Amino acid sequence: MSDLMRMTGMYSGMDTESIIAQLVSVKQKKVTDLKNDQKKLEWKQTAWQDLNSKIYNLYSKTLSNMRLASSYKKKTTTCSDATKATVVAGDSAVNGTQSLQVNKIAKAGYLTGAELDPVKTEYVRDENGKVVYDDNGKPKTKKVDWKVTDKISEIDKSLIGQKISVTVGTGDKAKTTEVEITDDMSISTLTRKLSEAGVNASFDENNQRFFITSASTGVENDFTIKGSGSKTLEKLGLDVNATYSNGSQATKTAAEDSEIILNGAKFTSSSNAYSINGLTINATGTTDGEITIVTSTDYNGVYDTIKDFISEYNELINEMDKLYNADSARKYGMLSDEEKDAMSDEEVEKWEGTIKGALLRKDSTLSSIMNSMVNTMMKGYEIEVNGEKKTKYLFDYGIKTLSYFDAKDNEHHAYHIDGDTDDEATGTKEDKLKAALASNPEETAEFFAALCKGLYTTINDAMNTDKRYSSVYKVYNDKQMKTEYESYTKKIKQAEKALSEYEDKWYKKFSAMEVALSKLQSNTNAVTSMLGM
Repeated sequence: MSDLMRMTGMYSGMDTESIIAQLVSVKQKKVTDLKNDQKKLEWKQTAWQDLNSKIYNLYSKTLSNMRLASSYKKKTTTCSDATKATVVAGDSAVNGTQSLQVNKIAKAGYLTGAELDPVKTEYVRDENGKVVYDDNGKPKTKKVDWKVTDKISEIDKSLIGQKISVTVGTGDKAKTTEVEITDDMSISTLTRKLSEAGVNASFDENNQRFFITSASTGVENDFTIKGSGSKTLEKLGLDVNATYSNGSQATKTAAEDSEIILNGAKFTSSSNAYSINGLTINATGTTDGEITIVTSTDYNGVYDTIKDFISEYNELINEMDKLYNADSARKYGMLSDEEKDAMSDEEVEKWEGTIKGALLRKDSTLSSIMNSMVNTMMKGYEIEVNGEKKTKYLFDYGIKTLSYFDAKDNEHHAYHIDGDTDDEATGTKEDKLKAALASNPEETAEFFAALCKGLYTTINDAMNTDKRYSSVYKVYNDKQMKTEYESYTKKIKQAEKALSEYEDKWYKKFSAMEVALSKLQSNTNAVTSMLGM
């Protein structure tokens, strides 16, 4: 609507607004229709985005992994004494029984400092916080424990300027760092500096001791500590050769490597974790003798992988069926603001939900991708195991769709696994999939890898249609929809401009009439006045 000043029926007495509204109703309807069409297109874009996201998720994650035969070589391992070692089998682990003996557990180097003497003093205060004096008028003092906030110089002033050298590692990998003690350095600052040098350092206020450990286990990660002065470490309680008057002692425990024997072969490590021939072994305690490790194919794990794939496919294909076979929403027009105001929020949501649910009804693009996926799942795949070629289908493994009359609406393309206890329709049947995994694991893996590769290729082809209309990894014409949306924006702007100009045209005409009537009334009044009427 323009900013033109509009005169209504002041002199004519006519309902100018209503008359003009009727005159411009056709052009107003065009604007409304364009906006409604754009809104429906926006809803359709959202519907496709949501569906495409699910298709892409199946494509990029599940199918991308399951098209490889290695995805079906899951292993499971048990250990005869789980308190001494935990074992995880990788895909390359060999099935069978192995012997394991844990001789040593990896340890970190550990320096426990001697208890520091409480030589720090402070004034004795009464309950009101005032200093207490003795009979001679001197302030009373007492010795107190050290706090991490206290300065190193308070422990002993001679420590100022001294250096502590920390060497981490052995041989060519050894790294030495010097920490200089300054006059304002606190205990917590010293431990932080030592930690930055490559060890773990702390001060225990409860026990009045420094504790220093190597950052990792193993001989190669052990540490040594030295002081620049002859008494530097001793004054900090860190000298293992010193004799302390309070009876405590500093001790250093050397780091150790772990050692295991697997099938008669000795292995050592700076940690307690080993990766050997597909097995990941974590030693947790020494054994008195040999314990056993049993590795076998995890048929239940492979079964669950296939079951999860079928479930994900079913959820997607059922949704596609539902969208394609949705009831027509032809009788449901877009609601005007007045109509929304007259309805509850729930009624509006239900009304618009019906329209949204039918946006992909009988959609040719949806039909194409859906039929391609259905046909791919129905196909037979030639596999070769031990030099023998076979063509296999899903139904060979007891995986089939239900009959037309048994399947629920929009679930006619969903697959069911015979013997799946979670499936009411087929749970009591013979489980052919589990039997195949137990008797012919390689053949079964080859088939499902071929099937998933076929479905992966089908979706990939759908995502690589004419790129003039579709973006990468999109199965629908998102570029074309974006262009159409922008076109609607231009058309709406043009239609609103035409509507505004048309309204202005009629308001100008009625305004001119009102002006003429105003002048006529003015002249009539003048004549009447002259005649003395």
